[in-house]
This record gives sequence, C-alpha cells and structure tokens, in this order.
Amino acid sequence: MKNLLATLHSYDPGMLPALADVWGVDAKRFNDDELIAALHTQMQAEAVVQVVWDKLDERSQGALRALASSAQGRMTSSLFAHTGNGKIRKLGRAQIARLQPHIKAENIAETLYYRGLIGEAHAKTADSIVSFVYVPGDLVARLPLQQTSYGSLDASYPAHAADTQALEIIESLPADAYQRADTTLVDDMTSLLAVLQAGKVALAGAQLPPESLAQIRPLLLNELPSRLTFLLGIGSSAKLMAIEEGKALPRRQEARDWLAATRAAQVRALADAWRRSQNWRDMWQIEGLLPEESGWAYDAAVARNALLNLLADLLPAAGWVSLSELIEIIKATQPDFQRPDGDYESWYIRNDEGEFLRGFESWDAVEGALIEYLATGPMHWLGLVDVGEDMLRLTAYGNAFFGKGDWPRMPEQPTPFNARDDGALLVSRRVNRFERFQLARFARCALAGDPYIYTMDGESIDRAEAQGISRQQVHSFISKQLAGNPLPLPILKLLREWGTGARTRVSLEAQVILRTTSEEEMDKIFAFPAYRRYLGARLGAMACVVRADQWQQLEARLGADDIDVDASRLEGGQD
Repeated sequence: MKNLLATLHSYDPGMLPALADVWGVDAKRFNDDELIAALHTQMQAEAVVQVVWDKLDERSQGALRALASSAQGRMTSSLFAHTGNGKIRKLGRAQIARLQPHIKAENIAETLYYRGLIGEAHAKTADSIVSFVYVPGDLVARLPLQQTSYGSLDASYPAHAADTQALEIIESLPADAYQRADTTLVDDMTSLLAVLQAGKVALAGAQLPPESLAQIRPLLLNELPSRLTFLLGIGSSAKLMAIEEGKALPRRQEARDWLAATRAAQVRALADAWRRSQNWRDMWQIEGLLPEESGWAYDAAVARNALLNLLADLLPAAGWVSLSELIEIIKATQPDFQRPDGDYESWYIRNDEGEFLRGFESWDAVEGALIEYLATGPMHWLGLVDVGEDMLRLTAYGNAFFGKGDWPRMPEQPTPFNARDDGALLVSRRVNRFERFQLARFARCALAGDPYIYTMDGESIDRAEAQGISRQQVHSFISKQLAGNPLPLPILKLLREWGTGARTRVSLEAQVILRTTSEEEMDKIFAFPAYRRYLGARLGAMACVVRADQWQQLEARLGADDIDVDASRLEGGQD
C-alpha cells in the first residue's frame, strides 16, 4: 500500500489544482513539485483532515471506512465499483477544470479520488495485472474513521455489511435432512476403468455418447449422468486413462497403482487431480449455462483454485452453513474471484434461452451457479462435503482437502469374495479395488451394490482366453479370493467343461498378426494406450493379434511415430 506522498506523485498533474482547492492550498504559488510538497504537509494536519471528512456524506464516509478496514487497506477496483461506489473516470487537466469532479462527482469513488482520499494502483498476480483502490497508509492514521453520526451506517451503506459478516453455523441437522457424503466415486471409478479395459466404449470427442452411457450406468453405484461425465474427466486428469481418437483406455501402470492404493489415498488422488485440472472445466457442466468454446480466455484451474481458497477461509471445520448465505458473502466481498480484471463484458456465456450473460447483474447466474455446482457436485461426489437443502458441512476428507486436518488413515483388512451355490460371486466394497478390477476382466457384473454380484458363463472363459488368461489362472484367482472356501460347483463345471465334449465349438478365421524383432519392443508397444487400442490377445513374447479391421490405423500410427512397418505379407489379403 502506497503512502500519501507516493500517492500524490501518482496522480495526474491536472488533479493537483483540484486537490489544492479541497485542502486549502494556494496552487498559484507553487510549481507541481512544490504543490505536492505543500499538499503532503497540509493533508497530515488533523484539523484540516477533520474538515475534509466532515464535508463527506455518510455513504462516502462509509465507503472510506470499509476500504480502510479491508485487508491491507485496499480492494480491487472492480469490487469497490460493484459495491455501490461506481467507477473512477480518469480526467485530464482541461476536463477537471470544466467538470470539477472534486465538487460535482458522479459517484462515491470519484468523490474520494478527486479529493485525494484514495489512490489507485496496479499489482501483478500469477495470471494478470489487477487494479486496486486503497487509502494511503499515513492518511488512515489521521482520518476519524471511528467517528460516526447518529444515523444508521448499515442503512446508509448496506453494500459492505457482509464485509465482516460471519457465516452462521448450525451444529446439527436431522439425519433425514441431508445427504451424507461417501466414497462411492472410488468404486465407480474402478467400474469405469474395468469397462474401458474391454475397449468397447466409444467416445464422442471427450464425452460419452448416449449408447456408451447406457452401457456403463448399470455398473455404477450412482448413475447420475453428470457424475459419470465427471468420472471420465477426472479420470483423465488423474492420468488413470488416456483419451485418444474416440476411445478411452486405462493407463496400465498409473491405473494399477491407483487401484491398489487405500481408499483414502484414492480419494485424495482424485481430489488433487480435480483441484489442479486445466482440462476439466466446471463451468461447462452447469445446467443452464452455455459457454462458447472460443473468442475468450478461461483458465479453469485458476478459477477453481481461487474459489477453493475462498471456501478454505470461509467454511468452518465443523457445523452446517447456508449455501445461499455463503454465495452472498462471496458476492459481497470477493465477487471477482474468477475475473481478477473485473471484466464482466467480454466473456461469451449464454443462458439456455440463448441470451448473453454480461455485466455484474449476471453474477448470480454465472459465479453464483458455479459456487453451487462445485459444492453440490464435485465436492459432494468426492466426499468432501455433506449437503442438505441449501446447507453444507465439511467432512473429514473435506477438512483434509482444505488443510484443516489430516487425511483419514483407515486401515484396510483383506476382504475375501463370497460365493453362492448358483455360482454368483459376491464382492464387498471393502474388497481391494484392484482385485475387483481383475475379476471384471472376465466376469460380468450382474448388479452394482454392496455387495457387487458377478457371474460367469462361457463368454467369460472366451474373454479370459482372449486376454491370455488361462482357465487355471482363473481358477487360482477365484480360489485365492474365496480365502479357502471351495469354488461353487457351477464355476468348477464351467471351467472344466466349457468348449469340450458334445459342446465343443471351433472356428477358423483370418487374423492380422503384429510381430516385433524383440520382446522388449513388444512390451513397449503393448504398454502404450495409443497402440493397445488396436491390439487383441498377445501371442507369445514377440507377437500379438491386431483387432479386426484395425491394422491400417495401427500401421499409420506406428509410422507417425517413426516405427518402420512391413505390411508386404498383407498385400492382396486385406481389403
């Protein structure tokens, strides 16, 4: 914050005669430098300061009080303008002489500025240059800010009432009045990775088309479409999956590491990925808002973290607060959290009626809706907040996320599968997510719940063998997960008899085989999602099947990566 002398030097020289008129200095006797020195002396005389203060109306006095009591005695110019004070016109010498803004100001901001009571400066943030208004530090000490009239300050200057307003905290709500946060996002991410592993889910851009939604939703504990969209977006941000060319496939090592982690670590990984994600744009997910894809700049991570920092300061570690009250406090104190330059005119956002949402009057429809979405959407889905009707409360995970506590460290004991006599496998949510993911490679999820119900049939055996998983490996895996309990007879019979005896089925088919010159090269190709989407079962150390009708796309992709491809053996044999 600048002092008074620096502020006087920052003013346009054309302002100096007006300031001299306000503060009782004979401007005609001095040049500009001498006049600044004379003003500096006069403006520190308490009797003169009192006279200038007394000539302010109550609203101007209230605005000056609010500004002086703000953090560091300053406020963004945009916030100062939005809270009923107006914008400052920067006038030249001739305009000041003609319009006399120190006497006939258009608004409170001009009254204070052209009387030398506030200054305007610029500060560099991480992403932009932000304009601030402030009260010079040495002038604050001389202003009678504690002096009030008998009139109501709240009535005369309501816009700043929320500056010092604290959220009302309610200790408890009835159990049926709110939705407790949970960690089912972890379970549904596991299910999503499992179905993506099969390579049969198509994407439209980076979105799931209706047919893919219909395929995946029955496998989830929460089928809300917006939550499934969030799962896909945050899975990509967490590097658990790669999205390329109309397909999403798990990243082998990253997905394995996440699946094998504890539930608390998995929640933290997803929450941290959301916090820093630049690709996931929360505002694009809000019902009723239609941001345009081009024509304006928007940094989703900067906007999200600015809001999360505010919530970290405002939300209590315990107890319920009103969401609408929280939104009102942010609007009154930090409305520009995602627009540090205070620009409410150049963003291209429409409502669902096609109307552009511009100007500060659209704040509730844009910023207010964003706060509500983050609280009731991602923060609730991630297990960070419980939500009620217009209420929210931080959970243990939420306190850890906002730096108010440690991340939960709940021990996880190995949990076995259970089996029914009909061969169905019952898998609790407490089972390690990697083990359920492994089961889903060949078994079919018949019901998502706690427990999940998985079934096996002949197609399961075919799926396993197509991935290079033998029947003996399936038998060993299930036996291990049943922790010593016998395999159900239907599973034993299926593993022993499928494809044998009178039910034997054979087929002849042409396959395209990819061969490499070393096992290491095949390992690298098989581990890279951009290649693996075109591949089928591995055939030994240096060969694998190429998916039907995919060899030309694979050839093009390998060639683009400067890998020599010999397709001469396919000439005349493929369309």
